[in-house]
Parts: sequence; C-alpha cells; structure tokens
Amino acid sequence: MKLVVRLFAVLRERAGRSELELEDLPSGLDVSALKRELEARHPELGPLAAVRCAVDNAYADESAVLTGGAEVALIPPVSGGSDAPDADLERGVFELLHRPIDPLACQRRVEHPACGACCVFTGLVRDTHRGRSVLRMEYEAFAPMTGPEMGRIFDRCRAETGSEPVRMLVQHRVGKLAVGEASVIVCVASAHRDAAFRACRFLIDELKRSLPVWKKEFYPGDEHWIGDRS
Repeated sequence: MKLVVRLFAVLRERAGRSELELEDLPSGLDVSALKRELEARHPELGPLAAVRCAVDNAYADESAVLTGGAEVALIPPVSGGSDAPDADLERGVFELLHRPIDPLACQRRVEHPACGACCVFTGLVRDTHRGRSVLRMEYEAFAPMTGPEMGRIFDRCRAETGSEPVRMLVQHRVGKLAVGEASVIVCVASAHRDAAFRACRFLIDELKRSLPVWKKEFYPGDEHWIGDRS
C-alpha cells in the first residue's frame, strides 16, 4: 500500500517538506501502526505519541484502518473556511482570516431582536509568554479541515446549551500578527445570558483543544511552535 502523508507546523519544519510519500506499507495498517512506521522511516519527526492523525479531513482513532488513496495528515498538538451567509449563524459560522478581525462588526453580525444577550471573547497576541518577550506571532492552519472540525464543535455546543437557540460566529487569523492584534474571536448571541456565556466558553475551549491551527512565537533570537512537546 502507498500513502502520502501531509505535514504541518513543527513536523513540516523537521522534515523539511510538507508531504511524505510512503511505499510498501502492509495492508490493514491502522493509525497507530502508521505512526510507528513514520518514526522508524523518518526519525527526524521525533516521537509521534502526542500527534493526532486526520483521514479525509476528520480526526481518526488510533485503531482506524487506513486504505490506499486516503487523504492522511499528521496533526501536531494545536496551540491552543470561507465567508458563510449570516442565515447560518444558528448552525454556527467559522471563518479563517488573512485580514484583521473587527470585533464590533462580528458582534453586530450575531445580534438579533430575539436575543437579549451577546457574549464576545477576543484572544490577543500578548508581549510575554512564560517570562520571554514575544516580538510577533505566526499562525498556520490546515484549512480544508478547519471548517468540518469547527462544524463538529458547533454541533456539540448546541447540544451543550440545550433547547435555547444560539447564534455563533468564530473567526481565526492566519499569517503574521503583531503584539496586540486579535488572533481569534468568538461571538455568541442568545435570548438569555446563561446560554451565551456557556456557549462562548465552550467554543473557545474546544477550539483550542482540537482545531488544526498552530501558532509560532518569535522571541529575540529564537522562535518556538506552541504545543510542541519535544
């Protein structure tokens, strides 16, 4: 069996390329066995225990069996789409942006006469991290997977907030950001404040946990991918 494995962020830098082509793989190979093969054939990648695998743009379990021709990607630990019609806000709208985030414009998009509460969370690039001076930040995303994964997060969020409808908008920056710029925004509107608060917290926590977006911090004379555990 032959597979092409896509690499991102720190794994791409370690390998010096964005794809690895693996040939002569045994049939019936699962994700766990694929990671062992990669560690043996490409030791420059380092240990892959904390690395997740995506197959056809969805996270796959370690026991998932792979078939030739599948679209496989290694997803290193994450740091913590395109424009859609605002009519989709009750299902959730996610957008990757190369331009600055406009918090007020985002809030206005989710506001509605039926909603008495609007909760907005904005994540900003700070100038220090773990005692080190941060000069700037760079974000990279596995764009084809961010939309489907965020859709699953929106689904879980609706289940979390129960029967009360919520209007949800999430935007995330990619590319280079200066200190003080907004890297992510979560806007939620609902009839009552409790649902808005709970949905906003749920979305940012789940986004940081599983959305395939990585950030690299730049310091004086050094740089580091956040989430890299090697």
